[in-house]
Amino acid sequence: MTYDDLLSAAQSYNLTIFGNLTGDTDSITLLDPHEPGYWPALCASPEWQDRALGPVDRWSQRAITQVAQETSAKPHFPFGAQPAPFLTWALASDRASQSPVRMVVQAEAGLLVSYRGALELDQVFSDQPSKNPCPSCAQTCKLACPVGALNRESYDIGACWSYMREDPEQRCLRAECLARRACPVSATYPRQVTHSAHHMQQF
Repeated sequence: MTYDDLLSAAQSYNLTIFGNLTGDTDSITLLDPHEPGYWPALCASPEWQDRALGPVDRWSQRAITQVAQETSAKPHFPFGAQPAPFLTWALASDRASQSPVRMVVQAEAGLLVSYRGALELDQVFSDQPSKNPCPSCAQTCKLACPVGALNRESYDIGACWSYMREDPEQRCLRAECLARRACPVSATYPRQVTHSAHHMQQF
């Protein structure tokens, strides 16, 4: 199987490859929503009809398990009883790094990256490594949070939640975390606002 075969299999389920970790004889391929078609496809799925049971995770598990079966891979997920170490994997991959606000910044999605799962394969897939965009950036993400909840040393989740509850415009809940949106790479990523709003409201 070629890299293009694997990418095609993922995209047939509205997923795409957002990085690889390679060993001597195996690879772990990270999967993210393939925008902009992912969110409409998920909202039309059987899982979305019962939103009380975590439709995004259930859809991800079904879709990625099917891709794994088609590609003879082992699926991994960032949720469940034994979640895989996706933060570690992301930072060790060829297309992501740590941003000035500590969140993962990914080559295509910026701070809007949302790993839905991964495939472990018994062959090596390599891609052209992407440079960290942050050193040459104005790093607007550091100043975008109105309450300074995000910085390189810590994440003040209490301040974040308080702001989201009290902001009369509900800017983060209606669209996306202001720091994530401030990333120039995020600004070019075609993720739908309703997709982001769903995750913020769940958070």
